[in-house]
Amino acid sequence: MALLLIHDEGPVARLVLNSPDNHNALSLEMIEALDRAFDRIAASGARVVILSATGRAFCAGHDLRQLQALRDGPDPRADLAALFERCAALMQRLPALPQPVIAQVQGVATAAGCQLVASCDLAVASDQARFGVNGISIGLFCSTPAVALARAIPPKAAFEMLATGDFIPASRAAELGLINRVTAPDQLEAETLALARNIAAKPPAAMRLGKAAFHRQRAESLGEAYRTASDAICANMMLEETVEGITAFLEKRAPRWP
Repeated sequence: MALLLIHDEGPVARLVLNSPDNHNALSLEMIEALDRAFDRIAASGARVVILSATGRAFCAGHDLRQLQALRDGPDPRADLAALFERCAALMQRLPALPQPVIAQVQGVATAAGCQLVASCDLAVASDQARFGVNGISIGLFCSTPAVALARAIPPKAAFEMLATGDFIPASRAAELGLINRVTAPDQLEAETLALARNIAAKPPAAMRLGKAAFHRQRAESLGEAYRTASDAICANMMLEETVEGITAFLEKRAPRWP
């Protein structure tokens, strides 16, 4: 059984975590499968990516049996560091992809699974979904998931989740900004696809420029951020699709995007 399913739905690419027996854990094998898929998608004509999952859980985080095996191996510190570095690199690929990435969360997203949601550009969740970074409950503070989580929601809320290990419902995740929309389970796929198609209908080169600048400026000082944004919007103004968009607006007609 393939760990990761890939479907092309016109301008929308769908990646499906497909390891329900271990709750779609981010094993080394799953990380490698996602990495290969990101290589393919980055070079493709897809305009939006949906990341979803099979089974009851969206993603349960790292595979604890695999972590324990590495901990008991001949070089535990180096082997564990290599795994966490691979996972960190994977998380950083999500904002670096040229296409917006939408997490479609049907069930629990915990630890590195919550990190995966926080690392996506957007997220739509079922009202049955729950989110947590509960490693502290088994003695493992979720330090690496904390990086993405603390950049997605207010720091005090993030630290409360990390320090208590408590799960929050989708409604609270939406209040905090971890996810964008909450919907009934039977409407989850349709709601996510509608958002993806809305974004896919926008001019692709402007979207690529905008996404890259958005994530770059978040890590910069205010002055640096404005320089990054100014460079991006100047480059955006030079695009043919932008000329078409502005001309169409002034002529009161629909733009003809590529």
